[in-house]
Amino acid sequence: MSTPTAVRVAYRDWLLYREVWKANVVGAFVQPLLYLLGVGLGIGTLVDDNAGSTAILEGTSYFAFYATALVATTPMFNTSQEALWSTLDGFTWGNAYRAMVATPLDPRDIAAGFVIRFGARAAIAATGVACVLAIFDDTRSPGLIVAVFVGVLCGLAFAMPLAAWTASRAQPNSFPAILRFVIMPMFLFGGAFYPIDQLPLILEVVAWATPLFHAIELSRGAVLGGLGAAMALLHLAVLLAYITVGWVAAVKTVRQRLWP
Repeated sequence: MSTPTAVRVAYRDWLLYREVWKANVVGAFVQPLLYLLGVGLGIGTLVDDNAGSTAILEGTSYFAFYATALVATTPMFNTSQEALWSTLDGFTWGNAYRAMVATPLDPRDIAAGFVIRFGARAAIAATGVACVLAIFDDTRSPGLIVAVFVGVLCGLAFAMPLAAWTASRAQPNSFPAILRFVIMPMFLFGGAFYPIDQLPLILEVVAWATPLFHAIELSRGAVLGGLGAAMALLHLAVLLAYITVGWVAAVKTVRQRLWP
């Protein structure tokens, strides 16, 4: 009973995760490596052959430009899916969260458990990418440690609002649309593949409003340098704002779901 309540909530997810952790950890290393070989090195060679690419990418290779974005995009994908179907299971099919509130735990404890759970998943994903990036000269930097922390924040910035949404759903009908029309467009237009100033102005403004863009800029700045303190604080503030709003919304929707 002395264990923090949020840890007790997260422990339930650990019991499930330890059945599949090997595949998940291996995937955290293999998936970014394949992306780097296919996009970073493959397409990157073609991009770097373009005379104007160095100026557009602010003096870095395309490999380094794309690779540093993976520290943010990989946790985004991992935690987003975890915050949808897996979280819904605790409210519907498995009813684990309803069982929890029958004990001294309350909805706030469950939402706090989400933070631990999604943060741990994001940390595994970001660490896997960082270890792969440490293999290559272009991205081997002490800043990778900071980038892992940014990856955790990015994962939480997506997972907490999505968990709040999930808590309000009875069925997963909207989940594929969220991945297809929200998460995937952010991946394509959030600055992972090219600077957002190459986009039309309206899309550039939209990219600035997304947590992914700010996480990518922080990650890229941590590893490659060149990011000023003021901009770093701005990017950090946006990520923390998304996490905070998501936390407040999650507490509210979990409470409405479990204590109607």
